[in-house]
Amino acid sequence: MNDLAPFRTPERTGPGRGRRARSALRRAAPALLAYTAIRALGVVVLAVWSAAHGKSWHTLLTARWDSLWYTRVAEQGYGYSVQLANGDVHSNLAFFPLLPWLERGLSAVTPLSAADAGLAVSWLASLAAAWALYLTGERLHGPRAGVALAALWAALPVGIVQSMAYSEALFTALAAWGVYCVLTGRWVTAGVLASLAGLTRPVGAAVVAAVWITAAVTLWRDRPAGGGPGWGRHRRMLLGVLLAPLGWCGYFLWVGAREGSLTAYLDVQGGWGNGFDGGAAFASFLWDLGFPAGLGLLAGVALVVWLYVLGARRGQPLPLLVYGGTVLLLALTAKGYFGSKPRLMMPAYPLLLPLAAGLARWRPAAAWAVTALVSVGSAVYGAFWLNGSGPP
Repeated sequence: MNDLAPFRTPERTGPGRGRRARSALRRAAPALLAYTAIRALGVVVLAVWSAAHGKSWHTLLTARWDSLWYTRVAEQGYGYSVQLANGDVHSNLAFFPLLPWLERGLSAVTPLSAADAGLAVSWLASLAAAWALYLTGERLHGPRAGVALAALWAALPVGIVQSMAYSEALFTALAAWGVYCVLTGRWVTAGVLASLAGLTRPVGAAVVAAVWITAAVTLWRDRPAGGGPGWGRHRRMLLGVLLAPLGWCGYFLWVGAREGSLTAYLDVQGGWGNGFDGGAAFASFLWDLGFPAGLGLLAGVALVVWLYVLGARRGQPLPLLVYGGTVLLLALTAKGYFGSKPRLMMPAYPLLLPLAAGLARWRPAAAWAVTALVSVGSAVYGAFWLNGSGPP
């Protein structure tokens, strides 16, 4: 599946597009039902667990940690910051604007508060992400793999984040649809979605990379026999390439202009203790954990890397490899709060494709039994985690 023939499919227009979309939604119905059931289980377990500890499940999903920062941006705009005792400054400029924009817009036209609007956006976006994951799995390995991929993503240990007023669900929806559009040759749509993903999270650069690298390889392989790039045959692809980085670069440059420094966004992230050091801080964290906790965490990282290598060896298409690999690389080489590493890797859904393909080959009863068991574990862990003291 690594050849680039699928990426040369022309973009389709006209009334047939609506019929194809409805057909795709009907095919995805089992995946969406499975996804909804798994996430509903997670929320129900969270509600029961929270009530037993005198907490509100609604507050945990809408008004803790990053959710509060997004809500503040939606209600008050940018410019808010907090100075810690050690001198570090936490500025809300660290949070990309698309989710707060949607929260503000939805709360303006409905009775929802900005926080509840953020929850609604996340829940709807998570379903959109599950739909794109189904279509990706179906395209590569068949319908059962598509259902399995959506279900496995819902049942991740940190899957509860998909049900929070966080930006991960929105980002994954935009990224998954963007990468799927690259797979199917819809380059302009892919560029628009990549730009929107770049307005959602810093890791939007991974979607841009998937668009750019796939386009570059396509141009190279399609170059005329006499040499030259052959631009004329790829005008829509080139337009998608130009559109892809606008969101990410636009916000980065806007923060720079606002703060009077080209590196202002990096400085803002530095105030939060974030940045990229090639994994040095992560390695130090592993060492400080000691044995056996450090060894267990290292084994988990090795498993994630192995899944990526396995996907590459099995011919995973280039856009998925570039996107998943970039998300993984950025998560593992960034410093910051290390409890958030699993959440940062959650959008790397291509890592689950080998597992989904394998699960699709099992007998249905066995596959659903394993999925149910994993889903229960995810629900319990999510409730425990979200009722804890540290941010996910």
